[in-house]
Amino acid sequence: MTAELYHFLYKGLTLKTVGLVMGAALLIGHLVALLKPDQVKGWLKALPRNEKFGLVLVAIDFAWALLVWSEMDLGEFYNVERPVQLILILGCIGVMTYVREFLAVRAIGFFFILAAAPILNAAFLEPPISRLLLVALSYAWILIGMFWVGMPYLMRDQINWLLAEPKRWKPAALGGLVYGALVLVCAVAFY
Repeated sequence: MTAELYHFLYKGLTLKTVGLVMGAALLIGHLVALLKPDQVKGWLKALPRNEKFGLVLVAIDFAWALLVWSEMDLGEFYNVERPVQLILILGCIGVMTYVREFLAVRAIGFFFILAAAPILNAAFLEPPISRLLLVALSYAWILIGMFWVGMPYLMRDQINWLLAEPKRWKPAALGGLVYGALVLVCAVAFY
């Protein structure tokens, strides 16, 4: 089963599927932020220290990392497959036990880094230039993800900056909405 999931994530996703899913997710997420700002603002404010969400997402992240490590071709490093699998499992337990501060932020950053690879694989060497919308988003996720894993207080500061002035919320939500709509239109029309 893990081989099929790995193949689906890293070789089976088409650019059209990824574009439709990402466009719809961006569109819906930012539309909700635009239509229900008070609820979304409250949720965002609590997100960096949301331990339950962090624990669930860390488990998903480490399971995904374990899947990648277990199914990828390691070549001459095949001998270290089992020890690294054990390290990943113990690392997951250790993070869940001892790294509780801003756990949700670190988990989101880790998730962004992991999620970028299937998107980039789907866009690799595809003809439409509009695929770069997904490529740019993926690289932004990788960059943001690294900072959030290493310096998780940055997400809290970014959320506080966004919420500090009421005039910042609407342009941010509209920007995400337009980007999502653009990705969705490109997925339907060109991919």
